[in-house]
Amino acid sequence: MGGSPLNVAMGVARLGHPALFFGGLSRDFLGERIERTLRAEGISMDAVLHCDAPTTLSLVGLDAQGVPSYRFYGHGGADRQLRPEHLDRLPAEVAAFHFGSYACVVEPIAATIEALVEQRRHRSVIAYDPNVRLNVEPDLAVWRQRVDWMASRSHLLKLSDEDFERLYPGASPDGMARHWQAAGVSLVMLTRGGEGAVAWTREGRCEVSAPRISVVDTVGAGDTFQASTLVALAELGRLSPLGLARLTLDEATRIAAFAAGAAAITCTRRGPDLPHRAQLPAQI
Repeated sequence: MGGSPLNVAMGVARLGHPALFFGGLSRDFLGERIERTLRAEGISMDAVLHCDAPTTLSLVGLDAQGVPSYRFYGHGGADRQLRPEHLDRLPAEVAAFHFGSYACVVEPIAATIEALVEQRRHRSVIAYDPNVRLNVEPDLAVWRQRVDWMASRSHLLKLSDEDFERLYPGASPDGMARHWQAAGVSLVMLTRGGEGAVAWTREGRCEVSAPRISVVDTVGAGDTFQASTLVALAELGRLSPLGLARLTLDEATRIAAFAAGAAAITCTRRGPDLPHRAQLPAQI
């Protein structure tokens, strides 16, 4: 749902696993362009809602280090039009649902996400990346409330260090990870750009480094990390609520290293050009 989750769906598909997009697409020419991209990437369109609302526009600017900033024009956009009555478009069996960014804090789609999470969280993996966009919702309290709500229902919670520092200035990542694990999260992951990533399981904490690369830009790096994490969990036979609950620290370390390597590839390219499976190690 939205641009970031669409990137995650693309990442999963490029890594050779089935992906379905549940979201609203406009019937305008921009919506048609998005649909062509979805089909070209092999992402299932079976759950897409077509509507007459306009396509949300997102403008991306880069600083001298390739770090992006975003500007959104999306009030009343097609991506926000999903409602609870549209949930019957989804297949009965889905291994994992990924949610993220402003779709989780703007209506009417936020209420739809809540209904979907409550409906599926006991039999499907719920993965969440806040992907904070303050130019859509400037109130950090709203984002914190959403993270709290999702943490008590998610199996995988991933944040960037940038989002963590915005949401919890001065807080300890270890302390917050323990808090989220107490709420029910099985795997907490914190990405740190060029410094790699940290992961927490019920067995403990691990760190992985990031490959040394020449960064073109970082657009899509977090989405690549999330997609690669989901794929790695699937390839290790852990992509289920019970599988994640039993995830070992060694497995989490291997997953984080795999995801960091994939994200590094994206950072060597302009825009969210996510890697294919053949570009990554054959074994997790």
